[in-house]
Amino acid sequence: MTDLLLKNPERALTAKQFQQLAEVPPELEWFANLASEKTRKAYRNDIRDFTQFIGIQNPTEFRIVTRSHVIAWRKALEANNLSDASIRRKLSALSSLFESLCEHNAVTHNPVKGVKRPAANNNEGKTPALSNDQARQLLEAPPEDTVKGRRDRAILAILLYHGLRRQELCTLRVKDYQRRSGVMMFHVHGKRKKERFVPVEPKTQRLLAEYLEMTGHGTTDLDGALFRPVKNNATGDLTKSLNPRSVYRNVVIFYAKQVGITVDTHGFCVHSLRATAATNALDHKADIAKVQEWLGHANVSTTRLYDKRNSRPEDSPSFKVEY
Repeated sequence: MTDLLLKNPERALTAKQFQQLAEVPPELEWFANLASEKTRKAYRNDIRDFTQFIGIQNPTEFRIVTRSHVIAWRKALEANNLSDASIRRKLSALSSLFESLCEHNAVTHNPVKGVKRPAANNNEGKTPALSNDQARQLLEAPPEDTVKGRRDRAILAILLYHGLRRQELCTLRVKDYQRRSGVMMFHVHGKRKKERFVPVEPKTQRLLAEYLEMTGHGTTDLDGALFRPVKNNATGDLTKSLNPRSVYRNVVIFYAKQVGITVDTHGFCVHSLRATAATNALDHKADIAKVQEWLGHANVSTTRLYDKRNSRPEDSPSFKVEY
């Protein structure tokens, strides 16, 4: 090993940089290792709330936190009328940090363990699903004679037939739409860098073919974005990936308003299409374990939140009462 080091005297880090990295507190390493920027931002805010409440000035002071501190913080959050979901997330963020500190031998135990958290509604999530009729209206809303219309029809089909997250949809490259074992599939890059292959149903294949034929980038730019903006007033660049906010605002909500979905379906959002896809698949006898894998869920309990079969209004006793 010594000979190897002597033969390669150059090092990527200076001695000062090496020492600085060696002294990085494990608290900061934990933040750096969070893969999702969205998670990193939410957890950073949650930990900041805790440090301000406790009065922590230095990262090393996390090592003297006790369960009493955590319980006091939880009670303060409850007094501020935070939702149960927000309190659970904040306690989860703090617990995750302390688990990391335990792994680094920076603390002897996780003080969040044993602290009671608000009960979760494990039966059904709050995101509303669409009826079959609403889903059909939404799929047929975009025009067929424009690039945007064809693109948006394909986008809505992917969301409603395949249950992709909008971020997953926006990160699709042309080469991610590929044939495997004789079947066209999406190579989906999901949360926590997990990858999965989702078979593409025939109608979506047709809509994608029409869209790519009109744009022409389906065979010429395999590394490029599958879905792109049709106009860009800021830079004029039409080769970049579609923005997830644009999918929400200019596709899903735009057409949902056109067909009247947003009028009385309160809480409707992009995730409603994911819930609709999951419910429809389960309603047609899909195995819930397969649906879990299909949606990219780490836990089947999350998949159950998308299952709206028990809340179908047509099955309600309300429609059985007669006078």
